[in-house]
Amino acid sequence: MRKINVKEIEEGVFNATLKANFLLRKDVLDAFKKAIKNETKAAARNMLKILIKNAKIAKKEKLAICQDSGMAVVFCEIGSETHVSGDINKAINRGIKRAYKLGFLRKSVVADPLTRKNTNTNTPAIIHYDIIPGNKIKISIMPKGFGSENSSFMQMFNPTASQEEITEFVVNKAKEVAVNACPPVILGIGIGGTLDKAAFLGKKALLGHINKNNPKKHIAKLEKEILKNLNKTNIGPMALGGKTTCVGVKILTYPTHIAGLPVCVNVSCHALRSASLVL
Repeated sequence: MRKINVKEIEEGVFNATLKANFLLRKDVLDAFKKAIKNETKAAARNMLKILIKNAKIAKKEKLAICQDSGMAVVFCEIGSETHVSGDINKAINRGIKRAYKLGFLRKSVVADPLTRKNTNTNTPAIIHYDIIPGNKIKISIMPKGFGSENSSFMQMFNPTASQEEITEFVVNKAKEVAVNACPPVILGIGIGGTLDKAAFLGKKALLGHINKNNPKKHIAKLEKEILKNLNKTNIGPMALGGKTTCVGVKILTYPTHIAGLPVCVNVSCHALRSASLVL
């Protein structure tokens, strides 16, 4: 049994939180560079160049990629052969609290959803735990802005629904919300399980490399179809028109009940941010 002290976890989360907010993911940045070559509209090309320049400045100056530094979503995979000495929840939240204070990141979390008083720490985070084989802990931090979070959507389909129907639903609904989600967007889609499982999968899907399709051929086909059709809408970067409305579609699936087919789409803006650490 390998012992891991919560102080290591706190420090790792602190550094990963700063990295996620200051460094745009390489797969997203590469997608912007590729998209410029395919765009025919000057406004679209210029906007993509601005997004690339913004990412460059954020990295160099250690500034937030976006003023909405999000609510911290944490995916924590704990090896079954590890023992954490201390309170892991507190350690994760302490690391995030320190990062948002020392990194001069906007604190956007309110303690109560109705009374709306700010915690002034950007905590508590949303933390998901999973037990995996091995003696290591992997923690992924995703600061999720709410311009895109508010654009997310779901549907409980009949089990007879076809992939074509799912594609049509996702594309049509994404067309409605993309303009408010600072496109080009990235879609994380969860299919299966229960309502809450599908929502979790949609969020977790955004951790995946946006240029790598699902290993299951029928799911990869669905990802490609949604991406292709959404980019025919001419919404374009920052809704200025163009071919680049979406730069990635990631789908995760889970077994479900014979009577249901949950589909949940978690929308990310162009600033898809995440960073991971392994202890």
